[in-house]
Amino acid sequence: MTQDASRTTEATCGMLEKLLSFALVLTRISAFFMFIPVFGWQIIPVQIKVAMTVSMAIFFSVIARCAIDPQQVSWLQAILLIVNEATYGLALGLVVTVMFSTVKFAGQTIEREMGLAMSEILDPLTGESCEVLGSLLEMIFVILFLSANGHHLFLLIFCRSYQAFPAGSIPTIAVLAGGVVQAGSTMLLAGLRLAAPMLAAFLVLMVALAVLARIVPEMDILFISFPLRIGLGLLMTAIFLPFLAGFVAEFADWMGKLVPL
Repeated sequence: MTQDASRTTEATCGMLEKLLSFALVLTRISAFFMFIPVFGWQIIPVQIKVAMTVSMAIFFSVIARCAIDPQQVSWLQAILLIVNEATYGLALGLVVTVMFSTVKFAGQTIEREMGLAMSEILDPLTGESCEVLGSLLEMIFVILFLSANGHHLFLLIFCRSYQAFPAGSIPTIAVLAGGVVQAGSTMLLAGLRLAAPMLAAFLVLMVALAVLARIVPEMDILFISFPLRIGLGLLMTAIFLPFLAGFVAEFADWMGKLVPL
């Protein structure tokens, strides 16, 4: 009886250890994939999201090591560990989402210069209202990103996060906040750099219209500028699209430097 009881206790402890490790991994994966683009979009059915999350949690719970001894963890400590894993996963997903918004930010900047800031459509991917040109550039970038096996980058980021911070250990809040702020700064700089040639073209157009207004004061410059700005914006966007493919490699390099936090 004593041996049977000890075996049962060992089996229970082993089960609780595996269950806690799986819960920690599942929490980080769920929080990460809740935020990141493509996988976190509303257009993907919930059943597929759940199946992907659980399958990857099973895989990573087998290969990823745990930084704590589950047998020495109380229920309160387990809850705090799960909250910490959720915080880390959300921070990773937020960094990826912010960096992924670079192309959309550049498109929105160009669209405002074209005078189309008030034109909005329903984004079929996220279910939210968005601007036309920004959504178009984002869709094209997503296609290029996935065609270059960009989804493997998400898995690589997650795998590196467990190499840097195993299950049960996460960076401090200051490190997480600093990583998110740095990602936002990089997104703004990269978005403005992408839109810089088109902004320069619009600046030249405004100077030309100003000179024309001085030469011909009777001309309605405001009325003439609308079709010129839209036409110039579409022309520059068409010229800009071939260079968008080269941004995918640069985007992957940024992600490798920013994450894991």
